[in-house]
Amino acid sequence: MTAAIRARGVAVMAGGAALVDGVDLDVAAGEVVALVGPNGAGKSTLLGALAGDRRLARGTVRLGDRELGALSVAELARRRAVLPQRAALAAPYTALEVVQLARQGLGPAVARGYLEDVQLESFAARSYLALSGGEQQRVQLARVLAQLHGARGAALFLDEPTAALDPRHQLVVLSLARRAARGADHAVVVVLHDLTLAARWADRVVVLAGGRVRATGAAEAVLTPDTLAAVYGTSFEVLSGGGGLVIAPAAGQAPAAAAAAEQAS
Repeated sequence: MTAAIRARGVAVMAGGAALVDGVDLDVAAGEVVALVGPNGAGKSTLLGALAGDRRLARGTVRLGDRELGALSVAELARRRAVLPQRAALAAPYTALEVVQLARQGLGPAVARGYLEDVQLESFAARSYLALSGGEQQRVQLARVLAQLHGARGAALFLDEPTAALDPRHQLVVLSLARRAARGADHAVVVVLHDLTLAARWADRVVVLAGGRVRATGAAEAVLTPDTLAAVYGTSFEVLSGGGGLVIAPAAGQAPAAAAAAEQAS
């Protein structure tokens, strides 16, 4: 498959420290890639760099045949859509109006279809500000998907899209991410903390730590007890079943830092 996103030697700096350092990554059209790793690993920073929302200290990122720096704001909006962890919106729009903000001229019927996709069609007339955090996140996902309405082979960046959601709606969101890849040939990059979800829904998993890629490949190859222990500093149980991998910290195992602090006290 053709690489829809190609990053080479990407570095992002802040306060003299490298938040992301020397990352090479290709994401193919039609592929879902999950970025995982501990807090502070550089996942959201890398996502922002790939999407053109973070300034690069070094390296290059291409979307299709163009470098990010050569794209106008309008071209960037046509080629990629981004769901941030938290979308700040204080205006009293309805849920339907928020989706329509995705692009000029987006009709209410089309916008309602995207609300239906995230199972919020009955909330169309409700104030966005009156919705729960999880409901707002799903409205924002509908808006982001609507931004790419009719496009093929674009890039979709999702930063912790399941964080505020119950298990049922986590599956709804990730099924939509996969549909965007399979149905519209988008390259999808998603930041996830839940390793089991990453293993189930991603075609490929990229493990980050300290701003660098520590492992990349199929979930079965990279989400191993040894790799996870090295990256997260705690032991993991990785079970394989009919539904795929189930991954969780090993019961009774304290993280290394906590154990060291306990011994020192």
